[in-house]
Amino acid sequence: MAGAIALIIAMIAIPVGVLMTGAAASAILGEAMRRDGVIRHDGSELLDIED
Repeated sequence: MAGAIALIIAMIAIPVGVLMTGAAASAILGEAMRRDGVIRHDGSELLDIED
């Protein structure tokens, strides 16, 4: 019985962990790319446009 409960918890926890890790990785990558774009295009009038 304990094995079945552990299996159910693992089936729920592993996909949630994978999705949360992907969300964190995409947030870090997005911020890094945004900062790179600001640095590369410093002085461009397009940076002043509201998002």
